[in-house]
Amino acid sequence: MLSLHTNAASLSIQNNLASNRTALTTSMTRLGTGFKINSAKDDAAGLQIATRLLAQTRGMTVAAQNTQNGISLMQTAEGAFSEFTNILLRMKDLATQSADGSATENDRTALQSEYDDLVKELNNIFSNTAYGGEKLLAAEGKLGSGAVTFQIGATAAETMDVDISSTLGTISGAIGDTGSIGVSGAITTQTAANALITTLSDSLDDVGEIRSQLGAAQNRLTHTYNNLQNMTTNTTDARGRITDVDYASETANMTSKNILMQASTSMLRQSSQMSQMVLSLLQ
Repeated sequence: MLSLHTNAASLSIQNNLASNRTALTTSMTRLGTGFKINSAKDDAAGLQIATRLLAQTRGMTVAAQNTQNGISLMQTAEGAFSEFTNILLRMKDLATQSADGSATENDRTALQSEYDDLVKELNNIFSNTAYGGEKLLAAEGKLGSGAVTFQIGATAAETMDVDISSTLGTISGAIGDTGSIGVSGAITTQTAANALITTLSDSLDDVGEIRSQLGAAQNRLTHTYNNLQNMTTNTTDARGRITDVDYASETANMTSKNILMQASTSMLRQSSQMSQMVLSLLQ
């Protein structure tokens, strides 16, 4: 039907033109940003899932950094106890030498002098070993005051506790002025020196226990780090499949919409000539 007031073809083409223009704008935006989802209207459910995956990924990235910091902290403590072990071994050598019947009083005085300096260094290591400006081994230190909790995951439940405070307290007491290995004149007599050999062996066992705990914790954190890296990689990949644009597919889609836009524009121009046909009937 020819009508002067209603051009059905033009209206239909205008609707399609508007729809194609919206689709073309969306396609060009995706190609320009590289993201398939640029606003909630693009994919509401996908955006929610992608945001959740992003939160998990970022949490795991920070947790991975936490594990490395935790390893560094425990390496600092373990390094201190490595030197602690060397000193205790030397002290045991001195005690063994003083316990021998061939040693003279002058010998024992000289041995005691070195022993006293080693005790001072043990206390120095114990009191002043620090990480990030905070003491580690002393009673008020990070490891000495109780369990240390490391955040090793993206959720509140993913934590790891390291507690060596009890053994640290035992060692601290032993090297004090009234402790079993820190007492004044510990190897000035043959009998005292002989008794101290066993005491020093016990202290070496305590230090070995702490180093073992620290080493085990470091190994666990290393495995935790590796797992976090694996989860981060796969979670990032999953989020990418939701949010990243497929350039091959989207380029083809944009080309299609662009051709439809041009065709619609051309046909809209042709449809406007249909009104002229009404005038030709009136001539």
